[in-house]
Amino acid sequence: MINPMQQVVIATRKRDSEAVITALQDAGVLHLKPIQGGPLNTGSLAGQDAQHRRDDERLLARVESTIAELGAYRPAPAPLSAESEWSGVVEGAASPVSALARQRQELQSDLDVERSYGEAVRALSRMVGGLDRSRRLALLPFLLQPSDNIAELDAALREALPERYAIATEPVGQNRVGVIAALKSERDLARAALGRVRLGELRLPGRFESMPLTDAAAAMEDIRAHGAARQAELNTAREKLAQQHSPALYAIRDALKDRVAVHDVRAVSARGKYSLTMQGYLPADRIPALQSTLSRFGDAVSYEVHPVDEHHDHGVPVELKNSSYVRPFQNTVMGLMSLPKYGTFDPTWVVAWFFPFFFGIIMADIGYGLLFLALGMWLLNKGRRGEGWNLSLFGAYLNPQTLKDLGFVTNVMAAWTILWGFLTGEFFGTLLEHMHLFYINPELLDRLWGWTGIHYPHVEGVEHHGVLPILFPRLETEYFGNVALVFALLFGILQVLWGWGIRIQQGLKHRDQVHVWEGLAMFGGVGALILLAFVSKGAQNFSGLTNFADPRVLLMILGFILFIVGYLRVFKQFPMLPVELMSQGGSVVSYARIFAVGLVSAILAKLCTDLGWTMYEKIGFLGIILGILIGAVLHLLVLGLTLIGHILQPIRLHMVEFLNPTGFNNETSPRYNPLRRLSSAAQNAPVQPVPVQAGQQVK
Repeated sequence: MINPMQQVVIATRKRDSEAVITALQDAGVLHLKPIQGGPLNTGSLAGQDAQHRRDDERLLARVESTIAELGAYRPAPAPLSAESEWSGVVEGAASPVSALARQRQELQSDLDVERSYGEAVRALSRMVGGLDRSRRLALLPFLLQPSDNIAELDAALREALPERYAIATEPVGQNRVGVIAALKSERDLARAALGRVRLGELRLPGRFESMPLTDAAAAMEDIRAHGAARQAELNTAREKLAQQHSPALYAIRDALKDRVAVHDVRAVSARGKYSLTMQGYLPADRIPALQSTLSRFGDAVSYEVHPVDEHHDHGVPVELKNSSYVRPFQNTVMGLMSLPKYGTFDPTWVVAWFFPFFFGIIMADIGYGLLFLALGMWLLNKGRRGEGWNLSLFGAYLNPQTLKDLGFVTNVMAAWTILWGFLTGEFFGTLLEHMHLFYINPELLDRLWGWTGIHYPHVEGVEHHGVLPILFPRLETEYFGNVALVFALLFGILQVLWGWGIRIQQGLKHRDQVHVWEGLAMFGGVGALILLAFVSKGAQNFSGLTNFADPRVLLMILGFILFIVGYLRVFKQFPMLPVELMSQGGSVVSYARIFAVGLVSAILAKLCTDLGWTMYEKIGFLGIILGILIGAVLHLLVLGLTLIGHILQPIRLHMVEFLNPTGFNNETSPRYNPLRRLSSAAQNAPVQPVPVQAGQQVK
């Protein structure tokens, strides 16, 4: 559910504003809303306030750049030094850290150059000997690709410098490096000859550009021999600096962020010469915390709390407040969706119940369910131990709370998968059916599903025996396929009509007649199309449409009438509503993917197991080993290739087919993000209340 919000306006004297804002940071309950317009000043700060803000932001930028150069994770909390010492502490850490960062950067650059050019430079050094120190000769190194022809270069040089040059080459990897020796006065002619054959002079980057080749080769050899050790030394030095300075830097950074936040609050507040007024929102259940915070200031602070206007106020933030079962889905699955608009419908609990249920119908395999359960327990236990999971391949880090939520959601999905696996009789496909633990009981199936008009085909001489009867035989497609398909479509009927029912309810709640009639029209139209499909038996027999004794026909006519009336009422706003009606019919049919995707998964699992079982039957004991290995590999391969689709399909059904009719995807609200203090050390600093008589003003 959406946590009810209250709006609050707080007024205080300007000289006390910092103490009041600091107290609000400690409380951590007020979501600020900028004040725009009016007779008081709003927007950017000016004068001394602006200068203080620039000073704080400049020092904060220095702290954050130093922390980034240290590459340190947040250490244990440390005491916060006195404000007068902040600049000295930061500079005392920044100077050695910056110097070390330059050394690491220069060394890394040298290592990169050596990795790219080292072999080529060493080969060139061998070729030139000591000629690179000659005062009369110029050396032009170059690189030859396998497709380049050295004869073309030699011809160009002979034309430009007849008998006044020398050229040598040496293979380096798949390419060749070469060097041209010419008089210094004719260097440009040699370069022009290189250009005519589409070759360029090899220039070394960075500090190596001005070095003779023999010196560059010696330097790169030294880097190759000692660069890694030197890099390890610098990394060790950085770790020591991080251990020495990180606690103090993080404490100062958090305190500075809190001070910058104070400036930000002033910037979005209304400011007079002697007063400051701010406004915002807070959940109704946190009003006592606000009152306790502001009561210490007595009559120096006046505030007013009143209910928000959920019909017209578009800036009300949203905080979801759900049960312990629903909350993990709120933090994971619903994280893929936008927040609902305040005052509308929160679908989190619907997703929490139907998403794992649909996933279980699709997978419906005890073996796969046990694998998911093992994964879920691993995630849950890892999170409970306070450990995170660094997914470096995806550039993501999952904190312990996220792991606990993912573990819980995975376990619920596993439970439904195992339950449906017992109903379908599937354990890694048909493994337990081969072992006669699960079996088909025709008489029981006829009693269970005979009311639908289907009967299991009895074959003479075929006996069915086992321990547990299969109750939902989805793999028996010729017999059970239509029932399984209609079973999946029933959820589409439920959720699509439910979505339009929510549209009607929200329209009535917000007194929006357009959405009320739109919802009534679509509810009636979709319901009529569904009844039309049932009465005509899937468009195979339309004779039943004239049987007015059938209540389904009367309801269908009523639904079409409701659609027509509703369409006429909203024709100006939604002229394409009949097209949308056809689309909503397709939305109901989209739920067939629960049956189709699940059936494909079951068939693939059956093929994997049948292949392994055939190996056992054909070869014997060796076949058991081969069958287990082949079956396990194929099952893991199929599961890896199809799992993402099995997860995304139920999510898509909720995001599109169910939530589109509700209007959920049309509007959203900002997330409730209260003003909070970051610096735990600074929380211990006393806030000096104004020495006046106790009291408060609440209207």
